[in-house]
Amino acid sequence: MKDLLSLLSTRYGEQILRFAQDDNLKLSALTSNKSSRRSRANREEHQPRPAARPVAWYTRVAWFPVGVTLIVMLTALFAVEPVRDAVTGGSVGEARLGISAGYTALAPLSAVLDTITLLTVAQHIALLLWIILVYVGWRVRPRRQTTPLREAGYAALFLGCILVTYAAAALLPRPMAALATSDDTVLSIDFHAHSKYSHDGRPGWTEDDVRNWHRASGYDAAYVTDHATFEGAERGIAANPGQAGEGTMLLQGLEAFFRGEHVNILGAGRRYKGLTTPDLKDVDEQSLAIAGIIPATTPVIIETIPGNLAKIPVQTTQGTPGVIAIEIVDGSPRGLSQTRRERARIVRIADSLNLALVVGSDNHGWGRAAPGWTLMRIPGWRGMTTDSLSRRIEEVLRVGRRESTRNIERRIAGGSAPIALAFAMPAIVLRMLTTLSPDERVMWIVWVWAIALAPRVWRLMRSRRATGA
Repeated sequence: MKDLLSLLSTRYGEQILRFAQDDNLKLSALTSNKSSRRSRANREEHQPRPAARPVAWYTRVAWFPVGVTLIVMLTALFAVEPVRDAVTGGSVGEARLGISAGYTALAPLSAVLDTITLLTVAQHIALLLWIILVYVGWRVRPRRQTTPLREAGYAALFLGCILVTYAAAALLPRPMAALATSDDTVLSIDFHAHSKYSHDGRPGWTEDDVRNWHRASGYDAAYVTDHATFEGAERGIAANPGQAGEGTMLLQGLEAFFRGEHVNILGAGRRYKGLTTPDLKDVDEQSLAIAGIIPATTPVIIETIPGNLAKIPVQTTQGTPGVIAIEIVDGSPRGLSQTRRERARIVRIADSLNLALVVGSDNHGWGRAAPGWTLMRIPGWRGMTTDSLSRRIEEVLRVGRRESTRNIERRIAGGSAPIALAFAMPAIVLRMLTTLSPDERVMWIVWVWAIALAPRVWRLMRSRRATGA
């Protein structure tokens, strides 16, 4: 037995001793590593931490609401009336633009959508180019790394916002700014409006909608001059109040071609029958000549815009009646373009031919902003019926011609010159802001700060809910 134990100790003793030495080395290394980490942690704990980098004061400022507030307040120093004389560009003493509490409460929305509605075609294009350039400049500034897919999503959202804004300007029901006159003998008239019965009228735009739109705009009377139909005008007249002073009167007219030009014939189909071809699209000059035999009953024909000012169908030497009036303001985008671009020429033509100047909203059911109003002084008009009011308006135009009307328009940044279009966005925005009333300015500031602070309030509320505070 002793020999066996001696043999085992001799054979395996050296291996056991080696294993024990290896284990001691491993244990020693592990202990050394733990001590090293502990000492390093202690050193780091006792070392002074670097001070936090101070945040620049200007990064804490809400620059957007601050900037808008300053601009809104500064433009008050250059405030102007929101309406002006369409011929002279001067102030209007007997009329002002009235705004309701609802219009004021939505001041930023009201002002922006009204401005968009009353821009010319060239201004729309220039404004969109400005907006796109600003967006591109914002997206390409130094920023965190992005991806093409993310940028495509932002671009789609951006274009969607533009489309929604324009759709809101055209379709959104909202309070309107209305002209208010201070003289009871003065009435405001629109000589050019359409209903759904025109081929280009807004679907569903009934005679009631036409009346409500004009009432909300401050018109006392409006001629429904549809294309090739009297249905809208006839339906509107059937629902007229008994007297003009009791509500907005709808009067009858027709838009047709006269020697290649678009014209409105007042009283067509009601006082004057058979003045056009059977399809109601063109003036029948023979019938017109017969209707004009008696000067006092000559039909009143208005040259509409856009049109060819070199081809105005004026009265000929043969005695055929011609236009008696011409639009100085037309509310369609192309009409606004021409009436602003050629305003001086239109006035010269009216002066040289002794034509009355009138305003036509040319409203087809889109938008909630009136471009202008024609004022006429007619004592006793508030007690007149539909036909008596229509006859009296036509008599005043026929006799007074150039001196029979005064025309008021909304004040919008104009200009079709290249330099004006190059600075379209700042010019349009500044003109819009200079026409704000004091109450509107207050609401602009309230809205911009509410929008700026809303995300911060929301984050604070979420933080308090998360912590149970």
